Amino acid sequence: MQRFPIDIVKIDRSFIKDVMTNVADASIVNAIIAMARSLDVYSIAEGVETEGQVGFLKQNHCDAIQGYYVSRPRTATDIAQVLADGKRISLAS
Repeated sequence: MQRFPIDIVKIDRSFIKDVMTNVADASIVNAIIAMARSLDVYSIAEGVETEGQVGFLKQNHCDAIQGYYVSRPRTATDIAQVLADGKRISLAS
């Protein structure tokens, strides 16, 4: 990975879905986040839908999330309004 211009590692939703109940998925997600941190790249988890998943990702220092927990799909106009209103969801402690 060091030879490629990678600055973001995205964690697939298939690992996130059962991260709270499947030890193997939790281990894989934790390893991906640790690898990203050790390579000084940004980690983002997709398909995040529950507070439990958010807690797990926060505890393991994932940099960002995307999925229905944050928002259902929206139109470009809706997103522009959200950004104009300054709304944010933070994983920071």
